[in-house]
Amino acid sequence: MVAKKGKVVYLKAFGKANLELNVDMQTKNVFELGSMTKQFTAIAILMLEQQGKLSVNDPLSKFMADYPAGDKITIHHLLTHTSGIKDFTKMNTLPDIAQKEMTPKMMIDFFKNEPVDFAPGEKFEYNNSGYVLLGYIIELVSGETYEDFIAKNIFEKVGMKHSYYASDRRVIPGRAYGYHKKPYGYVNRTVISFSVPFSSGSLMSTLDDMLNWQNALNTNILIDAAERKKAFSTYTLNNGEKFEYGYGWHIKTIGTTPSREHGGSIFGFKSMGVYIPDKEIYVLGLSNCDCNSPTNVTREIAKLVLVN
Repeated sequence: MVAKKGKVVYLKAFGKANLELNVDMQTKNVFELGSMTKQFTAIAILMLEQQGKLSVNDPLSKFMADYPAGDKITIHHLLTHTSGIKDFTKMNTLPDIAQKEMTPKMMIDFFKNEPVDFAPGEKFEYNNSGYVLLGYIIELVSGETYEDFIAKNIFEKVGMKHSYYASDRRVIPGRAYGYHKKPYGYVNRTVISFSVPFSSGSLMSTLDDMLNWQNALNTNILIDAAERKKAFSTYTLNNGEKFEYGYGWHIKTIGTTPSREHGGSIFGFKSMGVYIPDKEIYVLGLSNCDCNSPTNVTREIAKLVLVN
C-alpha cells in the first residue's frame, strides 16, 4: 500500500493467502505484524503519561519493586532499547516456553534475573524484553489487560475494525496464513504462544487499518502534539552520542529526507512500514512468508514516491 496525504494511491496483493486451499491474497487480508506492535505499545504508554498516570522518566522499581536494578532503569530506557536488559529472544532456553501460555509476570520472571548486557543508557541495542515490560506496566497502571487496553483505547478509537491481539484459536475473518520456505517448498509456520512476544510482537492488522493508525497519529486523536513529539524524536546515550530511535520507531532518512520506519518479524510473517512526514507519504508492506522480507522493497517504493 502507498498512501499520500492520508489517502491510498496504490493498493495491491500478490500470491496466496492460503496455499492448502489455493486462496488468492487480497488487500484486506489480516496479517501478523510482529514488532510493528511496538508502535502501539509505545503510544499506549504516552497516552497513560498524558493522563498523568505515569512518566517516561519513572523508574521500573515504581511498578515492580523487586526488579533487579529497577531504580536505575526508566520507562524511557525501555522505550528506546537502551535498558541493557537481556533480550529474551536471544536466550537459549526460549524454546522451552515458546508454546506455553505465559502471563506477563511469567514472561518477566523468565528473563529478569539474566545478567544485563550493559548499564542503562550506555548503548542502543534492540530489545524485545523492554517492550514486554512496557506491556505489563500498561496493565498495572490501567487495570486492564494489554489486549483490552489496545482494543478499547486504540483500535476502537481510530476505526481499526480488523485488528486484533493474535490468536490461533479465534476465528479471524480474512486471516492470511503464515509460511516458512524450505529447500523442498513451503511449510506452515511454527506454532508459538502469542503470550510470549506479548506487547513486543503479538498484534494483527490490515493495510487499511494501518493507514487509519497512521492518520490518527498525524491528527493527534490519541495523544497531543507534545507527547507525539516524544515518540518521533531521537535521543542520546549517556556519552552524548545520538542514536536513531524514538519510542517505537526508527528515526531515519531516505536520502536526506527524514523518515519514520519500523519492521516486524514473527514466525511466518514479515512487515515493514515507512512514513515520510514532510510529504505525508506512507508505504506499508506485509508478507505471509518470513522468507520474503518487505523491508527493501518498501523503502525502494518510498524513494520512488518521494521523487515523483
